[in-house]
Amino acid sequence: MKPRITVVGAGFAGLTALRTLRRHAPDAELTLVAPRDELHYLPGSIWLPSGMRRREDLVVPLGNFLRRQRIHFHRASATGLSADARVLQTDAGEVANDGLIIATGARFLRKLPGIERAIIPCDGISAGEAIRDRLAALDGGTLCFGFGANPNEPIAMRGGPVFEFLFGIETLLRKQRRRDRFRLVFFSPSDKPGQRLGDKAVGMLLAEMRKRGIDTVLGQKPVRFEADAVQLEQDRLDSAMTLFMPGLTGQAWLDDTPLPRSPGGFVQADAQCRVPGFACTFVAGDGGSYPGPDWLPKQAHQADLQAEVAARNLLRALRGEPVDEAFTPELICIVDTLDRGLLVSRRGDRNRALPPLRLMHWAKAAFEKRYLRQYR
Repeated sequence: MKPRITVVGAGFAGLTALRTLRRHAPDAELTLVAPRDELHYLPGSIWLPSGMRRREDLVVPLGNFLRRQRIHFHRASATGLSADARVLQTDAGEVANDGLIIATGARFLRKLPGIERAIIPCDGISAGEAIRDRLAALDGGTLCFGFGANPNEPIAMRGGPVFEFLFGIETLLRKQRRRDRFRLVFFSPSDKPGQRLGDKAVGMLLAEMRKRGIDTVLGQKPVRFEADAVQLEQDRLDSAMTLFMPGLTGQAWLDDTPLPRSPGGFVQADAQCRVPGFACTFVAGDGGSYPGPDWLPKQAHQADLQAEVAARNLLRALRGEPVDEAFTPELICIVDTLDRGLLVSRRGDRNRALPPLRLMHWAKAAFEKRYLRQYR
């Protein structure tokens, strides 16, 4: 019989898992479960405030991809899971499976008082548009940028895009000849923000802030967000616009499943992306908690690597073969400044950080174009 494989989530991990499954199992019955048949390419949202990208550049309809790959689309949101994980419960009916890959990503912790007054940069394309519109309407003032972590799982954070919005907006204001009207402030509870990128990268980022006249307030946690201010443990920062990336946790629908969870609320997984105690059930991307170094990133590149391994291991499990392929912990990112990019990479004991180069900005744009072409 043809195996019935369900993938939940139409983000980076989910789509990469589907491509890998189809490549290695041409006859499998593949089903994608997601609220919409679209890929939202959030890494490109850093270019929305400048007008370098529009919504239609970053939202890719998946109809053509699904037809080419012979994937059934079940338009729904996951709501639960049977005791053995062989039936996915959704708000549009149940979906039975012989194998399951969970790739529904993470959600932001919104517990800080007044968090609704801050814009969460990676909260969707609409967030990037809100930053664009708010910035265009301002004549001047203080702009505040920061990010936090999950206290129960400190690794569950995503700070890179905040650096990109910070440097990109500073560059944009200079190009618009408005920089002198604005004070830019970066705040962080850590004395070494972006530590997962490595010491050299942290030094470069802080040096770039000093070079651009960006003020820093380090070592203080945010206490609350107000309509026109950010209250830290000691200092209060006036703010005409606040960009803040909270820590991450698992999706709410997982609370109605029997799956094991990490302290931070993610699906527990091993190095093979298996969910312990559940046959033929795997997780890939930001929604999982995996063994690895303390810099293990929650980013698209790592999600792709996990998704490929999860898909191949699921097919091995369905064939009754040993499941022993582990994903590679790897961090690769280009911190874009709108006209240049700072390349950072980590793998094993190797850590590289290059100063901002114009070539890296174009490389980031070229990667986006090539990546999205496979889904158009």
